[in-house]
Amino acid sequence: MTRYHFTGIKGSGMSPLAQILFDSGEQVQGSDVDTYYFTEQPLRDRGIEILTFDENNIKEGLTVIAGNAFPDDHPELVRARELGVEVIRYHKFLGDYMNRYTSIAITGAHGKTSTTGLMSHVIDGFMPTSFLIGDGTGAGKPDASYFVMEACEYRRHFLAYHPDYAVMTNIDFDHPDYFANIDDVYNAFQSLALQVNKAIIACGDDEQLQKIQANVPVVYYGFGQENDFAARNVVKTTEGTEFEVYVRNEFYSKFFIPLFGDHTVLNSLAVISLCHYEGIPANLIQERFHTYGGVKRRFTETIIGDEVLVDDYAHHPTEIAATLQSARQKYPERELVAIFQPHTFTRTKAFLQNFADSLSGADAIYLCDIFGSAREKQGELSIHDLCNLIEGCEVLQLETIEHLQKHQHAVFLFMGAGDVHKYQDAFEKLLKK
Repeated sequence: MTRYHFTGIKGSGMSPLAQILFDSGEQVQGSDVDTYYFTEQPLRDRGIEILTFDENNIKEGLTVIAGNAFPDDHPELVRARELGVEVIRYHKFLGDYMNRYTSIAITGAHGKTSTTGLMSHVIDGFMPTSFLIGDGTGAGKPDASYFVMEACEYRRHFLAYHPDYAVMTNIDFDHPDYFANIDDVYNAFQSLALQVNKAIIACGDDEQLQKIQANVPVVYYGFGQENDFAARNVVKTTEGTEFEVYVRNEFYSKFFIPLFGDHTVLNSLAVISLCHYEGIPANLIQERFHTYGGVKRRFTETIIGDEVLVDDYAHHPTEIAATLQSARQKYPERELVAIFQPHTFTRTKAFLQNFADSLSGADAIYLCDIFGSAREKQGELSIHDLCNLIEGCEVLQLETIEHLQKHQHAVFLFMGAGDVHKYQDAFEKLLKK
C-alpha cells in the first residue's frame, strides 16, 4: 500500500487533502514547521503523524505530495529525487484525484471557502460527498459520488483541474504579486472555463463573468432579474435572510438562510443553481441550509460577557465591506470595531486607498502591523501609511490591547489572513479577567 508524505501538511489545501486520503483508507503522514496552525487540528484528531521538516523524513516507498509554497530545492524534495521517490505537486495530484467523482470546483476572488462549505453540506444530504475546503477541513467518504473542492486561481494553479462543474463566484483583482491586472485574472478564469465538462455556474451580477466563453452551458445566478436563477423579495432580519428564487422568471421556491449579508445570498444561489441542475429537490436544500454550521474563520463568533468577537479571514477591500455588512445586519444597534491586519506588502500597496475606504464603514478602526508571507518578508511601506489615510485610526500592538476596552457592548471584528488571531486571543484573556 502506498504511504503518502505531505511536505507542508498544515497548508490550507494540503491539510484537507491529507484528511481525505486518510478517511479513504490510505496511509498518510506529513511534515511542516513546528508553529501551531488551526489547520492541523483535524489531522491530530485523526492521529495523522506530523513531523518537523527534515530530509530524513523521506524514505523509499513513499509518494511525496508537495505543497505549492515550497520550492524544488526544499531539502525534503531534493532527498526524494535522490532516492527516486515520486514527487507530485498538490494541484497536480488533486487534478487527477477529482476525476473519480462528479467533481465540483468552486473558484472566485471571494467567497470560495464559504460556498464550498455550504455546497458540500447541502449535496452530502443528497448523496455521499467528499470535500476539500480551504479553511483546512476535508473529508473522504469511501462511497462518495460527488467531490466538492475549493479551486484557487493564484498562479493559475486551478488550470490543473478539469471539473464536471465550475462555480465562479466573481472575478476581482487580487494577488498583485502574481497577476498584472484584472484582465490577467479574467484570462485565467477564461482558460479554466474551457476545461469544464458539464456546466459553469457563474454570478451574473459580475460584469467580468458575463464575458466568459465556454463549450458547456453557462448558468447565471444573482440579484439581477436577467439571471437564470434570480433572488427576489429579499427580507433581512437579525435572525438571517429570506428570499424567493425565480428560475428563468418562474417562481421556484422560497428559502431562508441563517446567514447575513448580500454575499451569503449569492453563495446560496450558487448552491441552489447547481442542485437544481443535478435534480436535488428544494425541500432538501432548505433542510440542509438550516443545519449548516459555517466554515472556520468566516464570521466565527465568540461571545464573552456583553461583547461579541468575530474572527474573519477578510483580507481584501471587497471582503472587508461584506463582513461589515453582515455585522450591521445581525447587530444593527451595536458599535462595530474593526481590527484589521493587512496580509502581504504587495496587496497592501496595491489596495491602500481601497482598504481605507472599506474600513471606513466601521465605527472605530484599529490596524495591526502588516503580515508578510513566506515569499515576501518585507516591503517598502508600513501600517502607518494605511493609518494615515483613515481618520481616527489607531495602530494596535499586543502591548496596547487594553485600548479596545473603551468600547462597551460592541462587535469586535478581527479581520485578516495572517496571525490576527493573536490579537483576539490577547483581548479574550483580558475580557475573561
